[in-house]
Amino acid sequence: MAGGARGFAAALLLALAAAGSLLGGVPAARADTADINAAARSVVRVVIVMRDASGYDVIGHGTGFAVTPTLIVTNAHVLAPLMEDDRLRLGIVPAQGRTGYFARIVRIAGEVDLALVELTEDASLPASTLYSGRVEDGQDVYAVGYPANVDQALGLGLNGLVSPQPPVKTRGQVSAGRTSADYDTILHTAAIGVGNSGGPLLDPCGRVVGVNAFGTISDNGSDSEFYFAVSMRELAPFLRAAGVTPRTTATECRSLADLDAEEAARSLREDADRRARIAAAANQRSLAAEKAARMAELEAIDERETLMGLAGLMVVFAMMGGLGGIYLLDNGRREQAVAAGAFAGFSLLAALASWIARPSISDIVTRGDDAQRSVMTARGEAKLPSPSVDRGRFICRFQPDRSRVTVSTSNDIDLQWSEDGCVNGRTQYGLSSDGWTRIMVPGNEQTVSVSRYDPATRMLRTDRFFLDLNTMSAAREARAAYQAPACDAGEDAARDLGDQQQAIRQLLPETPNERLVYSCEPGAIVPAGDETASAVDGAEDENG
Repeated sequence: MAGGARGFAAALLLALAAAGSLLGGVPAARADTADINAAARSVVRVVIVMRDASGYDVIGHGTGFAVTPTLIVTNAHVLAPLMEDDRLRLGIVPAQGRTGYFARIVRIAGEVDLALVELTEDASLPASTLYSGRVEDGQDVYAVGYPANVDQALGLGLNGLVSPQPPVKTRGQVSAGRTSADYDTILHTAAIGVGNSGGPLLDPCGRVVGVNAFGTISDNGSDSEFYFAVSMRELAPFLRAAGVTPRTTATECRSLADLDAEEAARSLREDADRRARIAAAANQRSLAAEKAARMAELEAIDERETLMGLAGLMVVFAMMGGLGGIYLLDNGRREQAVAAGAFAGFSLLAALASWIARPSISDIVTRGDDAQRSVMTARGEAKLPSPSVDRGRFICRFQPDRSRVTVSTSNDIDLQWSEDGCVNGRTQYGLSSDGWTRIMVPGNEQTVSVSRYDPATRMLRTDRFFLDLNTMSAAREARAAYQAPACDAGEDAARDLGDQQQAIRQLLPETPNERLVYSCEPGAIVPAGDETASAVDGAEDENG
């Protein structure tokens, strides 16, 4: 083991000598700097110290990153001095906070230059997310760590090396996909230097794609610009062998700007479709109105012709009755003549009434206009709203095409919604100008979630913000300043909650790190005791 450790130490001295260029000096391409900054929370400085009469002395240092709240991955060669001298101790200095922590070695795999260490003190670190998908040639990657030349340039002494400091970030590209002969690596151009060993190589969404290990040196001894990171093909089985199940994802990295652009385009398409439907409905109604007017006119004309024909027939009957009455009177049949005359009179009156009752030309036109107006002004048949539209149990289906997910899980969730903004019978949402919202500030992670639900469209959206320690502490203080009301407290209480949550919202960045969008459909009613907690119901885990 000692010989292997000396070999790694020699490799370190020969390999890592390049200066790190700061991320801020190079404009980001498709990466969101918020994602890289969020991933940097998991990066730590790995220090090897020796205690003497005057205190601790730093023998060497490298970089690592947390894969669980207490387990850190680094390079095996960073820990080489510990293998040679049992007087040395291992320390972990996080990127944020006030102090460092002692740690112990859990596993070393020198053949792939990987090591796993564990905190031995009561502490918790934000865990990285590992990307298990394909790393494309030419894609942007980011190296995060603690290059010694930057420490020297800043004049950091012993106290600086063992005090929390933000790591240095550099950007480059995957180069040709070539690998080293000893183990599977990623060749890239994101500059690293002595001290970067063991730090993560990140994709543009801040997921770990490799563990930075060494760089190249040209024949004349000058530094070149190519570096190697141990790939996930080595890291994943190493962690499995150690019994560690890290947080992993294979979700494609998407830019939030691209997602917003797609949402804007979708909104335009939906608006165009809505306008087209309105135009089609208007055209259909116009055709129906014309048809109704024509039918009304035809019916009026038919009625006019019928009454006119009836009037003519009654005139004929009147003439026949009159002539018959005269004939009967001439033949001395007086009673029959009177009856014939009465029939003639009735027929004449009927003819006159039919003639008067016939629709005039203006009446025909009026009836057509009235029928057309009736169709044009008629409203669609009103449908009674279903009780499940604004309350009840919903199955909210994750919409990947409308979401940006970098590290979180994205399963479908249950939502028990009531019209007064209560979720799952226990979490009250706040009511404000942007609708029903609940801001979750957990006490066990550095993430704030803002969930919005629109009962009219049945759309649920959760924005997640990965915050630094100081901002997270401020958010927790703002959350502790108010008490969220219980369900059924009334609209005024919901509006008060909406106003109180603004204090937290003002602390958050303009754009979230993740956006999870769900489309909700009515589901079967679940007994109260069987309700499923979800991402939108975090009352039990919330701070304050």
